[in-house]
Amino acid sequence: MALDEAMTRFLAQLAEAGGKPIHEMSVAEARAVSAGLAALCGEGPDMAEVKDVTIPAEDGGSFPARVLVPGEEPRGVIVYYHGGGWVIGSIDETDTVGRELAARTGCTVVLPGYRLAPEHRYPAAARDAYAALLWTASALPGLPIVVAGDSAGGNLAAVVAQRVRDEGGPEIGLQVLVYPVTDCLLDTDSYLDPANQLLLDRDSMIWFWDHYAPDHVRRAAPDASPLRADLSGLPPAVVLTAEHDVLRDEGEAYAERLAQAGVPVEFKRFDGQTHVFFTMVNVLPAGDAALTMVASAVRRAL
Repeated sequence: MALDEAMTRFLAQLAEAGGKPIHEMSVAEARAVSAGLAALCGEGPDMAEVKDVTIPAEDGGSFPARVLVPGEEPRGVIVYYHGGGWVIGSIDETDTVGRELAARTGCTVVLPGYRLAPEHRYPAAARDAYAALLWTASALPGLPIVVAGDSAGGNLAAVVAQRVRDEGGPEIGLQVLVYPVTDCLLDTDSYLDPANQLLLDRDSMIWFWDHYAPDHVRRAAPDASPLRADLSGLPPAVVLTAEHDVLRDEGEAYAERLAQAGVPVEFKRFDGQTHVFFTMVNVLPAGDAALTMVASAVRRAL
């Protein structure tokens, strides 16, 4: 299936603006482009309370987080990890989608600003993601927890769910994985399909992996490539993929492996879409549909 009309128009507008592909940019340039893209979404719904906090890291450092509280009696808490290949992205860039999730689910949303590569390479992001979960469970006791994220953030959510199982961490009621990075291989059919070399292409993913985990051997560890882990005993999952996305096959392989391991899985491939559609709130109708699906799954899980 071809890209839908809204995505086609969106990509055409970006092409008219010009600019280099990500893999030809410096880290600073890529971060600036990411911030500009997020700004297209505008502001999200008003919250009853917004708090910026600092979370201690496992290694003695720290990182910021934002807590979005939609009302006086939240039904749960969603820890949402932003995407960006572990290199770009920020709390501010995720604020709109975080507010949408909070408003649609009635849950408090925690947005961890985990430390980015190349300043903080693997496994810093994975460890910060788990520290954010522990902080959430301590700071917001009694609320059922959902872990969620898109792209590299989906990777972190999957890694956190596995670590909770392995170490007996805080109970997770649901994991929401939006076109997640689940493996370090770069030669799946979706990676090699010319029709998928769009907002995120194979060269860009090579660039991200090289910044995050330059040691190719370490990339195969389960806390970098969660597809390589035992997937039994994990919390129920919602997995979303995009048809024209280089990450499509590994996301769908993860959903299939979860199901084979006996984990309840709700899966949907969004046809006519490419990477980033989920977070383009107020820009792409498919993003709104995906948010509605995720919000419904969260409400059911809680």
